[in-house]
Amino acid sequence: MDYYFSTQLKNVTFEEAISKTKEALKKEGFGVLTEIDMKNTLKQKLDVDIKDYKILGACNPSMAYQALQVENKIGTMLPCNVIVQEKEEGNIEIAAVDPAASMQAIKNNALIEIAENVRTKLKQVIQNLNNV
Repeated sequence: MDYYFSTQLKNVTFEEAISKTKEALKKEGFGVLTEIDMKNTLKQKLDVDIKDYKILGACNPSMAYQALQVENKIGTMLPCNVIVQEKEEGNIEIAAVDPAASMQAIKNNALIEIAENVRTKLKQVIQNLNNV
């Protein structure tokens, strides 16, 4: 089982891809709690250069609340990460974690059901980006 699903946007800037991804997340009830700029961080900490790469920490509050009700340590696996990375100029990949794959290690059927619902929503985010 893959641990992510992804799509590629062509002929867009990195910032346009970030904006489109945030809009697609919002349509499915997610907010972005964190943004980690890996390009800047790795440049500052290791003095290495990579292409644009951001990690968006996405959260659907309703689903997060449900998950906390059935598994109080689930916060160790929240929020759901979505990456936006430049593959080449004008070609940006967006990938989202598959929460159902992540939750297989936890033996809690109620949590797996919630993870399946989050998976459906994140897959819809990726699908919506395909239709942009």
